[in-house]
Amino acid sequence: MAAIGVHLGATCACAAVYKDGRADVVANDAGDRVTPAVVAFSESEEVVGLAAKQSRIRNISNTVVKVKQILGRSSGDPQAEKYIAESKCSIIEKNGKLQYEIDNKLINPEDVAKLIFSKMKETAQSALGSDVNDVVITVPFDFEENQKNALGEAAAAAGFNVMRLIHEPSAALLAYGIGQDSPTGKSNVLVYKLGGTSLSITVIEVNSGIYRVLATNTDDSIGGVCFTEALAQHLASEFQRFCKHDIRGNPRAMMKLMNSADVAKHSLSTLGSANCFVDSLYDGLDFDCNVSRARFELICSSLFSKCVEAIKKLLQQVGFTADDINKGVDESGADKFTVLFPSGTPLPARRQHTLHAPGNTSSVCLELYESLGQSPMNEEGKFAQIVLQDLDKKEDGLHDILTVLTMKRDGSLHVTCTDQDTGKFEIITVEVAS
Repeated sequence: MAAIGVHLGATCACAAVYKDGRADVVANDAGDRVTPAVVAFSESEEVVGLAAKQSRIRNISNTVVKVKQILGRSSGDPQAEKYIAESKCSIIEKNGKLQYEIDNKLINPEDVAKLIFSKMKETAQSALGSDVNDVVITVPFDFEENQKNALGEAAAAAGFNVMRLIHEPSAALLAYGIGQDSPTGKSNVLVYKLGGTSLSITVIEVNSGIYRVLATNTDDSIGGVCFTEALAQHLASEFQRFCKHDIRGNPRAMMKLMNSADVAKHSLSTLGSANCFVDSLYDGLDFDCNVSRARFELICSSLFSKCVEAIKKLLQQVGFTADDINKGVDESGADKFTVLFPSGTPLPARRQHTLHAPGNTSSVCLELYESLGQSPMNEEGKFAQIVLQDLDKKEDGLHDILTVLTMKRDGSLHVTCTDQDTGKFEIITVEVAS
């Protein structure tokens, strides 16, 4: 049997097999293709994955998250010090190594990673119906030798035969078969990954099946958790508005909101709205709130813009414009980048504008036109419209209407209009012409 591929991220892990000419990520015992890289310890057992993540609220000091951020690092390392400061688990240095102190026991980061790799091994074996030993592991491009060694040792301890470590951007290109199906020709590929804790962007030149990294950058100040935190803060504001309690200083309540926000965030990647329900959030009060995709985009608009600016900055670093990129690969499944690339490149385009309407109107109609030669604004060029109704009239001032237009990978156009005062919104999707 061929080797499987395993990715151990800061927040999630997954295992993939190569079959029918493509890489296929296998589902775990819960039916999910990604497994939370979370390990919870108790006196009698270690729990890995979703169950460990869900129990973190009541077992926070004994639950290890983001072990990849400390793996192979030593005290004095700025990233390690940042991790230690944020960790809810006690971390100490003994014999020159950083270790978790849990229930008066010392646990190495490698042992935590071993448990996650073991979970991935079980997942692959269950899906394939046979033993799995050979593995190829992805690593960040900026991983140093100590970090690579620690990752390899953890995998070996889980029973894997590590055949090779592959940089994550290159693994993404291999998974999509980019550069492997054409023996000649040169192209430039942009690989972006919005992970749980960081944004990584890499520009790779592909020439006759050979990959050459032109530039890469990782921004640790933004990641998926930033979007979750922004949504959780919004939910906290809504709870305060309805229930008159400010829970932002209550760690347990905010952890509950973070869990609910995380689930909602993933739902909003495919749905127009998501429901956030938390049982007994604070002082016996339940919390129920519906969040639209338009509202989520508004809440996180500055984060989306930050992601886009990072892409533009890296392109400028190598003297490229968007037209110099032949393909784009989304390594993370992220779906919100306001960059226009050449036709056929699988990067969606996103634009947002704030429109102002007279305050004494109760509805706003936005008409969409396409350019037709020298007559860009005529009825023949109109291809859609969206109407936002039942606005609260104002004696003074204007209605501020946030309009977001997103071009999807299938060519369809997703348009949302949101009244920023009330949150009322309308959504339309214009399908690609056949």
